[in-house]
Amino acid sequence: MVILTPEEWVRQHVVHFLINEHHVSPNKIAVEYFLKWNQMNHRCDIVVFDEAFKPKLIIECKAVHIPISQAVFDQISRYNITLQVPLLMVTNGLQHIYAEIDFSAKQYKFMEHLKLN
Repeated sequence: MVILTPEEWVRQHVVHFLINEHHVSPNKIAVEYFLKWNQMNHRCDIVVFDEAFKPKLIIECKAVHIPISQAVFDQISRYNITLQVPLLMVTNGLQHIYAEIDFSAKQYKFMEHLKLN
């Protein structure tokens, strides 16, 4: 059981979106995924794994009333220093930002839609 906070409401809808729209197996979705960065413990709201169970997408969920800002995108980018995934998503349930990482060029490529395949 989890308390249905505004952020948790967004997270549950994103998990539903992943399973029902992108056909991601529930066993390839982790919520509250812990990682260590800068000698501190952090948690990713959602991590999606590929067929080899290697992380391929980090999702940061905010409550609907929280605007998606550079600070939110910076937060997920810091998590990716540790996980090195090719895809990032930030959402508040109303606004969704998707980015593909080009590690060789050290750049983000923003996408209109989430492309998991």
